[in-house]
Amino acid sequence: MATFLLTDDGIEFDGRTLSEHPLGGAETAFVSLAEALVASGHRVFVRNRCRRAVTFRGVDYAPLDDVAPVPTRVDVYVANRSHALISLHPRVRRRIFWIHNPARYLFKPRYLRRLAWYRPVIVFSGEYHRAGYPAWAPSGGRAVIPYGIEERFRHASVRKAPPPPRAVFTSNPMRSLDWILTLWAARIRPAVPAAELHVFSGKATYGAAGERKAGAMAAVLDRAAAMAADGVVLRGPVSKDDLAAELSQSRALVYRGDVGETFCLAVGEAQAMGVPAVLQNIGCVAERIVDGVTGTVAPDEEAFATATIRLLTDDAHWMSQHKAALERQRRWGWQDAAAAFVDLAFSDGVIE
Repeated sequence: MATFLLTDDGIEFDGRTLSEHPLGGAETAFVSLAEALVASGHRVFVRNRCRRAVTFRGVDYAPLDDVAPVPTRVDVYVANRSHALISLHPRVRRRIFWIHNPARYLFKPRYLRRLAWYRPVIVFSGEYHRAGYPAWAPSGGRAVIPYGIEERFRHASVRKAPPPPRAVFTSNPMRSLDWILTLWAARIRPAVPAAELHVFSGKATYGAAGERKAGAMAAVLDRAAAMAADGVVLRGPVSKDDLAAELSQSRALVYRGDVGETFCLAVGEAQAMGVPAVLQNIGCVAERIVDGVTGTVAPDEEAFATATIRLLTDDAHWMSQHKAALERQRRWGWQDAAAAFVDLAFSDGVIE
């Protein structure tokens, strides 16, 4: 058994948040890793911006600024995202810096100084993500560990018949929703008059960061709300359990992609549930599907619309991609990701 300390200084959350409320991708990953490590027999402490100390599913949460006891000796220290956390615990066997956004923010002097001095192993979530941090930049090694897919999204059965022509958008409204709405009204909905686009998106998922961008988000969401005549249904954010249930009734996930996306749980969760995806090769999202097998990487607007229309109308095509997604896209769960973190922590060799 190893002792892990995980720290985060972003929004307020603890393990209960993931079960009860909408939560962003980086926070979902953080909670899921902590719980998977406990399930694997390790002792896990989390110090973050939670409101009060609580133990949930075996993970010891306490506010970062409190004098909450942690072991003097920690085997593995995982600093999440922030430069200020890299040096927080001085005595560790392995120091890991886990990042979720594109790596260009690491080029700020305050990051480079700590990365050069403490030499943590930097964990990226994919090859697109890792490629953003050049070889000359300081680190104690680099590793790619993809996000796991939560168990609640990994147990769908093959459908006996396709669902109605319902597409879903489940990401940040600032990440291509406006583009999707335009294409939906101009090209997709006229070709499939019975089709609906359900939008599960809103500021509540992103805590204080969502409040800061509320105005910009509202403009896009207001547009979606005004498009009921075009079959657009604004649903808002939902809990993960509710999202799994909604995905089980969906025919396609539509998402253009975003240069700021480094893993995209929205696509990963949908694929694990057997929902084919249509997207473009922007950011990391093309890594989340098998092009032509579990979805489509569309080179342009016309191809995007055509692929979406086919999924909404061609039952045989949809069933083929649905089955392929269930077979191929839910193999890597959080237990696998946790095992990769443990292997990384106790590796004695050179880490790339």
